[in-house]
Amino acid sequence: MNSNLTRRNFLKISGILGTVLPSISSAYNRNTPEYTWTMATAWPKGLPGAGSGALLAAQIIEILSNGRIKIKVYGAGEICEAFEIFDTVSSGEIELGHATGYYWSEKHPLCQLFSSTPFGLNPFEMIAWLESGGGQLFWDELYENFNLKPFACGNTGIQMGGWFNKEINDISDFKSLKIRFLGIGSQILKRAGAIPIKVPVDKILALLKSGEIDAADWIAPFDDQKIGLHLAAKYYYWPGWHEPGTLGELIINRELYLSLDDDLQEIIKQACLAVYLNMWTEYSANNGDALLNLLGVHKIKLKRFNDKTLLQLSQISTQIIDEIANSDQLSGKTIKSYRDFKKKCMAWNQIGEESYSLSRSLIYSEIS
Repeated sequence: MNSNLTRRNFLKISGILGTVLPSISSAYNRNTPEYTWTMATAWPKGLPGAGSGALLAAQIIEILSNGRIKIKVYGAGEICEAFEIFDTVSSGEIELGHATGYYWSEKHPLCQLFSSTPFGLNPFEMIAWLESGGGQLFWDELYENFNLKPFACGNTGIQMGGWFNKEINDISDFKSLKIRFLGIGSQILKRAGAIPIKVPVDKILALLKSGEIDAADWIAPFDDQKIGLHLAAKYYYWPGWHEPGTLGELIINRELYLSLDDDLQEIIKQACLAVYLNMWTEYSANNGDALLNLLGVHKIKLKRFNDKTLLQLSQISTQIIDEIANSDQLSGKTIKSYRDFKKKCMAWNQIGEESYSLSRSLIYSEIS
């Protein structure tokens, strides 16, 4: 993606979103403070998808604020390590971070729900819950305890099930498997007997090549190919049961955010919504080509988790999410809202999106 965002390109994005920004042009002549901020990201510098999404957010904010907010974006490890971003922004040492919520599971297990939940909401449903189903209010309440304001700022779409150097034919095959997995998915695999290892993206390939880990997930073909995971594993599994649509989050120091004029607060919000759409479409546009290249050129062996294994994993997932729901009042009411919203979405999607996809696959198969 071109890192130089023009005003014309941004207007195309905002037009797609259907957003109407509140009197931003009138703010250009105000005698208001100017800000120079630092954003730490969890992604290697130059990484497409998540990495370019963070850059895009900074560019949109600078353009819409008419230069009143300028943001310098740093890759993983340049300012702080990926898993340190939460604390660094919370303390006010830097202003912004771009990562995903399951990196902060040790802060509060509910953070993972706002990243991606196994067998949970897909990207359409997640942004709908946050924007129209009350989800953002729960997210704000959770992060307020850490002096942070969160925004949905990107989504990878459905991910793959991971790279493995052994076949998975039954849930027992996870036993003693050293695997790079994060979030609730890692807890599920731990209960299945695996040994989850928390590893940032820039260290995955080396550990997989050396045999220090036996398997790893990252995102999907577009990014997985870029970091070379196909060079270190035999099997590429699907579906991505553990991450049906992983949300990229922008976190800003809450005290700083509350000190901003209303128009600057709105600019940050709308910039993040634009990035949510842009990142998602970037993955959607590129995953197909990357997958065909992995299969055709690199001869990767594509494998599917069987139905029995998926059912067993889902049962463990329900147990873990129940435990989080029962851990405190905020978790209970948040997960109830999430589950109620998911139930409503599934009632429609099973006869809408899912039935259409099945019918399209049937027609495509007949033609081919």
